[in-house]
Amino acid sequence: MLMREKLKRFWSNGPFVWVWVKRVAIVAVLWPVFSTLVYSVVPVPITNLMLFRLFSGVGLNKSWVAMESISPLLPRAIIAAEDQRFCAHHGVDWAEMQDAFSNEDGPSRGASTISMQVAKNIYLWEGRSIIRKGLELPLATYMDAILRKRRMMVIYLNIVEWAPGVYGAEAAAQHHFGKSAAKLNLHEAALLAASLPNPLKRNAGHPSAKLRLIARHIENVMVGMEPYLTCLD
Repeated sequence: MLMREKLKRFWSNGPFVWVWVKRVAIVAVLWPVFSTLVYSVVPVPITNLMLFRLFSGVGLNKSWVAMESISPLLPRAIIAAEDQRFCAHHGVDWAEMQDAFSNEDGPSRGASTISMQVAKNIYLWEGRSIIRKGLELPLATYMDAILRKRRMMVIYLNIVEWAPGVYGAEAAAQHHFGKSAAKLNLHEAALLAASLPNPLKRNAGHPSAKLRLIARHIENVMVGMEPYLTCLD
């Protein structure tokens, strides 16, 4: 009751309220613009996803490493599983998105690029929402214009969740396989990639028969991909 009265008094202030609303809106717009420039050279310290998960009672196990400290098999497996036109599109894969919307299953089928997932994890929130998707598209396009593809992949590999509260390739490799990310073999990289649509339920370290099958498919897709991965060099 007391909180309701405080909110009522706050909104009754008229012009004062709108001044603060405008200030918050400006900050919300400018924050991704400037922070993306910073993240082009500085590791991302924490993401919105990490904060939301932390506040929900999930731990925080993360470790930022350079691309040179990650097996080259892992980014290739990620592209094979998540975003096969990663090197060709500009943040949003419009062809894949059109296919998703024209599919009888509807847009819930996916079509999120790696750039879109980075934008969502850093700046937005989980869940399916037209509002979130509407914000995700321009953010991904902007970030893709500012960040080199290799840098985008480095950020992705270091912030994505691979188990409850486990973020980044190094933490995931240690958690699931007891080794560094640099020493991941082909099948381990494919298992990690296969778990990404739902890492809270799909366990790369103790994979089900279905997850192993998906990983094998990813391995097959990886064959012959080298000519399309020059953006990682």
